[in-house]
Amino acid sequence: MRTNAGNLKKGEYLLHEGKIWQVAKTEFSFQGRGMAVMRTKIKNVESGKNIDVTYKTTESVETADIEVKDMQFLYKDGKNLFFMDTDTYNQISLPEHVVGSIAQFFKEGKKYYVLLHNNIALNVRPPASVKLKVTATQQGVKGDTVSQAKKQATLETGVSVMVPLFIKQGDMIAINPETGAYVERVKE
Repeated sequence: MRTNAGNLKKGEYLLHEGKIWQVAKTEFSFQGRGMAVMRTKIKNVESGKNIDVTYKTTESVETADIEVKDMQFLYKDGKNLFFMDTDTYNQISLPEHVVGSIAQFFKEGKKYYVLLHNNIALNVRPPASVKLKVTATQQGVKGDTVSQAKKQATLETGVSVMVPLFIKQGDMIAINPETGAYVERVKE
């Protein structure tokens, strides 16, 4: 599918020089007498390489057809993440460096949206929040709750995050996987 470069937005996928790239940043620029241009920073899906490309806003660019599929996270082996389509039982793998830091919040058995192009996994759409159990944390000090102090807690996936002092071991909490920030305490 083709679109005008002036319509490109962050997060979209496009075909550039025969490869799939994700738009990481866009900036519209108009210099008085010249033609308006769209400055973009794009990231190669396979290699992770970033390049800057400038398009005329009226120029046509090829966007990649992306399918979003709800898949179950199975496990990670240190280099790759493995997902399964629960309808067909087909398994796919995705390099952990492509997914980035959100992979440390993935819980085995949970479903996540995987972005596919021609049945090849490109990335995982980060969920708004993930619910994880606190496996280890220190006891809060009484009277130290006025200053909104935080303490470190280890979650069931092994990642450590900062949480408010009232959070105890065994509590379920919601975390924003993109920032690693505590959102709220939740019921199981």
